[in-house]
Amino acid sequence: MNCSDEKRALQGKRDALRAQLERYSGLAIAYSGGVDSAYLAWEAHTVLGPRMVAVLADSPSLPRTHFAFAQEFARDNGIPLHIVRTMEMSRPEYVRNDAMRCFHCKSELFLAMGAVARELGIPAVAYGRNLDDSSDFRPGEQAAQQHAAVAPLADAALTKAEIRSLALQAGLRVWDRPASACLASRVEYNRPVTTEALRQIEHAEDALLALGFRQLRVRHHGDLARIEIERTELPRAFALDMLARITSAVRDAGFTFVTLDTEGYRTGSMNALLPVSVLLRAGKSDAA
Repeated sequence: MNCSDEKRALQGKRDALRAQLERYSGLAIAYSGGVDSAYLAWEAHTVLGPRMVAVLADSPSLPRTHFAFAQEFARDNGIPLHIVRTMEMSRPEYVRNDAMRCFHCKSELFLAMGAVARELGIPAVAYGRNLDDSSDFRPGEQAAQQHAAVAPLADAALTKAEIRSLALQAGLRVWDRPASACLASRVEYNRPVTTEALRQIEHAEDALLALGFRQLRVRHHGDLARIEIERTELPRAFALDMLARITSAVRDAGFTFVTLDTEGYRTGSMNALLPVSVLLRAGKSDAA
């Protein structure tokens, strides 16, 4: 497929997305400020105007910098925004952090969104699943199905790369934001999710971002922090002076031991710790 064919195909997918959105008399969108949900909210607002609302969860698992950015993006683009406080930390089945953690988190989110939608008289709820997500089972998708949440991006067959391209074409500054996921996804399975652990992870990741790294994760293994950094950034990370700065920054977040993962950043690495029987029964968990 040549460049012009690719452009036509991408425009066709955008047209399909907009046609889907036009069918709704109102739409509440799960919104985090990441590229998928931000682009979906922007398109929905373009099509539906005040008949849509972006719903942002004020959750302990959402980094405060992301929370602030999401509000700023909505404000800058005139997108109606409704903030809800989710209560997943009060759910024992979420806190215990087994392979179905994401299901319980998303159940809490969609319950809160449903209440907002009913209050505002909005008939449908949507979220930012894309076509790439469809190739990897995620427990959160079960929650979305149970709550009848629709996925317009995936239904329009849009991949993550295509969403980034469309966001760039639209001049949206989210187009190249690094992939992200909730802070709880960094905690090793079967280690309870606590507010302290989430703050440790957030503090450590903020410190590494301040050192100039862009795509990274701090995986929480109790006293040990396992750091994943994008492979293209690893040569800089392995410099002896930088290793010392990384170690100091992560220890300041409350970890005793710090290790740099030589495989680099990859989504869903915590799944390697799950027994095969769990993976076969529940599928792979949320990529993070």
